[in-house]
Amino acid sequence: MREKGKPVSQLTLPMTPMVEAETASTIQERFENFHTVNPWILDAFETLTAQWLNAGHTRLSISTLTEIVRWQYGTTISADGFKINNSYRSRYVRLMIARNPALADVFVLRELAAA
Repeated sequence: MREKGKPVSQLTLPMTPMVEAETASTIQERFENFHTVNPWILDAFETLTAQWLNAGHTRLSISTLTEIVRWQYGTTISADGFKINNSYRSRYVRLMIARNPALADVFVLRELAAA
């Protein structure tokens, strides 16, 4: 656990970008393909979520997590072409909640509009 007032440490990021293969037709299939080649993103989201909750907060936005990962990746590794599709954010939240049901109270979920 991180003590209050201590800065958040850098995430452990892969040294080379793992870009998405655009072979799937639905958003869910594209997300699953992306997650398969980028499992570190889920780990990073879970690490950041734990740091946030350990600091005493009770609510969090997946948008915040996404921007932190984009920032840290972009400032650590100079790699053009790596992107986290905004359409995957809600799927990452659902995956985090499936792995840790206690997070259901941390994130607000809406019904998925697209398959």
